[in-house]
Amino acid sequence: MSDPVLFEIKDNIAFLTLNRPEKLNALNYATNDLLLQLLDRIEDDPGIRAVILTGAGDRAFSAGGDIHEFSQSISEGVDIAVRAFVRRGQAMTARMEAFRKPVIAAVNGIAFGGGCEITEAVHLAVASERAVFAKPEINIGIPPTFGGTQRLPRLAGRKRALELLLTGDTFSAARALELGLVNRVVPHEDLLPAAIELAGRILRHSPVVAAGIITAVTRGLNMPIGEGLQMESEQFARVAPSHDTREGLNAWIGRRVPAYRGN
Repeated sequence: MSDPVLFEIKDNIAFLTLNRPEKLNALNYATNDLLLQLLDRIEDDPGIRAVILTGAGDRAFSAGGDIHEFSQSISEGVDIAVRAFVRRGQAMTARMEAFRKPVIAAVNGIAFGGGCEITEAVHLAVASERAVFAKPEINIGIPPTFGGTQRLPRLAGRKRALELLLTGDTFSAARALELGLVNRVVPHEDLLPAAIELAGRILRHSPVVAAGIITAVTRGLNMPIGEGLQMESEQFARVAPSHDTREGLNAWIGRRVPAYRGN
């Protein structure tokens, strides 16, 4: 049996591929758990500077949670379902959202339910023109459980998010771009090159500073502006003593390309 997530490192980028194409890359418990393990590994590897997450096959990024698996948990009781399904999925999307290295989704097809929630949680997303999104949980009698009721309104606005959450309607990659769910839409054959190009434009900068920006934005969004500004100040204070800050300033003054070390 093949791994439910494929892992590869190339040019300081970790590539994670959801690998259940016969199930439209549905997120079963093993997939969620392996994603968390791989993120831990990536976090501990200073040679990895960014993550690109995509789906195997031509049809799907991820069709969402594995319905057969989580319906069994529901049949065993609410407490079991919350622990096995809801908390597991929320831990996965929260880990991606708070990850201190940039995580880019390359959405290659269907992104329903949990697949859409991953797209909401990651820092950046590029979508194929073939990508199709939906918040279809209401169609099977449950609300979204991997953060969709919280992140989508923050991205798209309350009324636009509620329309998608309450109807379960599908929407196009172009609509996802309009809603702020993805950063750009590209021809299908250009999807991974576009994600790699985006990662490359980030990797030319200091990973220490990138991590500070991600933390300030991710945590600050959930704070009043005054507390968010304090968070911004704290991240500056954390970064300012670093080699990379000195190197960036000296390179700018000396009109040369900086050589960042990540410390």
